[in-house]
Amino acid sequence: MTSAQRETAAPVASTTAGRVRGRAEGGLAVFRGIPFARPPVGPARFAAPRPADPWDGVRDASAFGSPPPQSGTYGPAPAPFDDNWLTVNVWTPAADPGVRRPVLVWIYGGAYKVGSAEIPAYDAGRLAREGGQVVVTFNYRTGVEGFALIEGAPANRGLLDQVAALEWVRDNVAAFGGDPGLVTVFGQSAGAGSVASLLAAPLAAGLFRRAIAQSVPGLYYSPPLAADIAAAIAAELGLRPTAAELSGVDPVRLVAAGDAVDRKLSRYRERWGQVALTDTPFAPVVDGEVLPVTPWQALAAGAARDVPLIAGHTRDEARLFLAMSGRLGQVSDEQAAESLRALGPAPDGERAYRAAFPGASASRLHELVRSDWLFRMPTLQLAEAQAAGGGTAYLYELAWPAPAGGGILGACHGLDGPLVFGNLIEGLAARLIGPPPFPAAEEVSAQFRTAWTRFAATGDPGWPAYEPGERRTRVFDLPPAVTAYPEETSRRLWQDHSWPLPLSLSADA
Repeated sequence: MTSAQRETAAPVASTTAGRVRGRAEGGLAVFRGIPFARPPVGPARFAAPRPADPWDGVRDASAFGSPPPQSGTYGPAPAPFDDNWLTVNVWTPAADPGVRRPVLVWIYGGAYKVGSAEIPAYDAGRLAREGGQVVVTFNYRTGVEGFALIEGAPANRGLLDQVAALEWVRDNVAAFGGDPGLVTVFGQSAGAGSVASLLAAPLAAGLFRRAIAQSVPGLYYSPPLAADIAAAIAAELGLRPTAAELSGVDPVRLVAAGDAVDRKLSRYRERWGQVALTDTPFAPVVDGEVLPVTPWQALAAGAARDVPLIAGHTRDEARLFLAMSGRLGQVSDEQAAESLRALGPAPDGERAYRAAFPGASASRLHELVRSDWLFRMPTLQLAEAQAAGGGTAYLYELAWPAPAGGGILGACHGLDGPLVFGNLIEGLAARLIGPPPFPAAEEVSAQFRTAWTRFAATGDPGWPAYEPGERRTRVFDLPPAVTAYPEETSRRLWQDHSWPLPLSLSADA
């Protein structure tokens, strides 16, 4: 066979369930849509994932699996085209069992209610090719299917899917040239919250060696709160939140019921507290089994001291959401005061923020408290908890501003996703970065890709570990820098606050 024929020959690999045939793409072997679990439908609806059924012959693995049922609150949602929601995708420089390369496993975000591995921003071709590593992405259940607390069903099914995908990686990645003992799990937003959860989950122990959490949300619910939210969603269908009653509901109708509650979260302010001020009714549940305690408690107690962690956030986390809601730069002083009172650290968040940021406009104060409360401070304190528990943490902030629209979105939430993968043209990247050429974006993207692949290979991303005294932080910008934590004013405001958000129903409920 000539070198050209080898380049275009369809690669084949053997998994524990059967053989798969992928595609040769740009010097890589790429496999898509490999089942890692049985379809969670019929009697398996709302059940924990079970290993995929074996098959005979060679299974085609050239196309992504079906996206899971998901919300349409961020725009038209992709409709499932079959029941195979739980699938993995592999990009590898060599599908060779004799090779052992570092493995990166991606967990997408999306407020625990949307997301799919087929999103163009998560195409891992460039990351695998330039880093010489194996990259795995996968689908997991979101929304009601994955995170609603349903009687008769296990809690945190979305997290259980993630554990099952990591078990598949452990058992199969060697056939794709990956090292099952050198796995790094990484994710952004709800994906970062998932990474934090996996660090605290006993079922995930030993399934990965390193972790990267990009913009960790401070959203974790108690069973009573999660059950009350599920009851409100089921009530939209005239049903109770039980597996027996909901298992026969079409997934599209179930998604619509979740969206209906999502749209009127503010009505539940007195009952659900700060949760009603978020953008989602879904989050991991501290159920005592899958999640015995919150990630902050687990890490501080040393649960992940042997797993080096990168944790970081963007400088202007909340700005994207303000722009999406049409409120960017349009917040009144009354609205800012309401946000500061509701979200700022006790006992007097409004006074504390106004004193700490004198002269800041109403819009700026509103943005700051929302950035700190939902992403920046939970991420910082996750790194601090890891250090307190005897583990190694590396902290970063993305400060490079997205240039689209004159840079009004700054270093907003989600910008780091396309930068990490190096996909700078389609989807969110196109809206934030703008049309090519964009040498600045390429340079910042290269910073991320270099750091992430170096960390996956060696455990060292290239800057000093976080220590509570010096708080050394890598700043992704032009030029890059390592400095003391850039958001020190906010850190001081929140240093005595315990995460996550209030876990229980309001005392008045």
